[in-house]
Amino acid sequence: MYKKPEAKDISGCAIVGIINEKGKCIRGDVITNAIAVMHERSNGLGGGFAAYGIYPEFKDYYAFHVSYDDEGTKASVENFLQEKMVLVKSEAIPGRKKMHLPNIPILWRYFLEVPKSKLLSGMSEEDYVVSVVMRINTQFGGAFVFSSGKNMGVFKGMGYPEDVSRFYRLEEYEGYLWTAHGRFPTNTPGWWGGAHPFGLLDWAVVHNGEISSYGTNKRYLEMFGYQCTLMTDTEVIVYMLDLLLRKHNLPQEIALTALAPPFWREIDEMDKNKMEAMTALRMVYGSALLNGPFSIIISNANSMVGLTDRIMLRPMVAARKQDTVYMSSEEAAIREICPDPDDVWSPQGGEPVYARLEERP
Repeated sequence: MYKKPEAKDISGCAIVGIINEKGKCIRGDVITNAIAVMHERSNGLGGGFAAYGIYPEFKDYYAFHVSYDDEGTKASVENFLQEKMVLVKSEAIPGRKKMHLPNIPILWRYFLEVPKSKLLSGMSEEDYVVSVVMRINTQFGGAFVFSSGKNMGVFKGMGYPEDVSRFYRLEEYEGYLWTAHGRFPTNTPGWWGGAHPFGLLDWAVVHNGEISSYGTNKRYLEMFGYQCTLMTDTEVIVYMLDLLLRKHNLPQEIALTALAPPFWREIDEMDKNKMEAMTALRMVYGSALLNGPFSIIISNANSMVGLTDRIMLRPMVAARKQDTVYMSSEEAAIREICPDPDDVWSPQGGEPVYARLEERP
C-alpha cells in the first residue's frame, strides 16, 4: 500500500533592514518586532543584528566584538591586541545571564585605536584593522572577531532572532540603521560565529539563500589576503564588498553590478559603449560574481542596499515612510512596524535598492 511520505519541514532565512535617512535613532526592539513576524523562516540555529550609531561616545574608535571559547584564549588575544593597537576600553558585552541559548561563548568588546607608528608606507588604517582581524580569526583557535567597525556593532548567536535580541538587551540600544537575520543553514553548521550578520570594518551583510559560487569566490579573495574561516558561504560577500569598494575603489553601483551582472544574452543586446563596459566588467571581475539563489541586505555607516540574484529566486520587498526605508523578505514584517507606508514595491532581479544617510550623526 502506498504511504504518503512525511512532509519535509522546509524553512528559509529571514532578513529585514531599517534606515532613517535623516539619522534619527530607532530602538532595537523595533527591528526585533519585525524579524519576529518571520519566526517560521528560521529554526533556532542562528539569529543576529547589525546596528549603526550605537556607540556615539566612542564613535572615533574601532569597536571589536569578540567571542571566546575559554579564558586562556581571551588572555592571548588581549595580549595580541595590546601589542597591535591602543586599547581605550574593554568590557563584557551586556547580556541576560538567565537566557538558555545553546553554547554561549565569552562575549567581549574592545574600543581600539590604530597607532600611527604601526602603519607601513602606503598602508591605511582600514588595511591594518583588516590584517588584525584576519590574524585573530585564523591564528587564535577559539576566538572570532565578529564586528570591527566604528560606532556600530554586530550582535549574533545561536537561537531565534528574537531570543538573540533579548539576550543582548538590544531594546537598550538606539541606532539610525538596523539589519536583522533569522538563519536556516543551507550547507553550513549552526554556531555562534556562523550566524548572520557577517561584518568587516563597518560593512555588514545578511543573506537569504545560498552562494553556490563560494569556492570560486573564496579562491579569488585569498589572492588578496582575505581568509575565509567561518564555515559558511555568506562570508565571501562581505569580504568581496571590502575588496571592490574600499581596496579597488569601485563606485557602489559598479561593484554591485559585478556581484550580480547582466546575463551575456542581455549584454549582447546593449548599445556598443555599454556592451563594451559590461563585457570588461564581467571579464575582470568574473570571479566576484555571486551564483545561486540569494537576497541580501548590505549595510555600512552611510547606506543600506538590498539586492537579489539576477532571476530573483529569493524574495525582497522594499517600502518607504517619509525618511525611513525598509527592506525585508516579507511585506508582513514591514507592516508590523510601519502599518501605513507611503510606498511598497518589489525590485526586479539583480536590481539594487539604495537608501543613503543624508548626514551622519
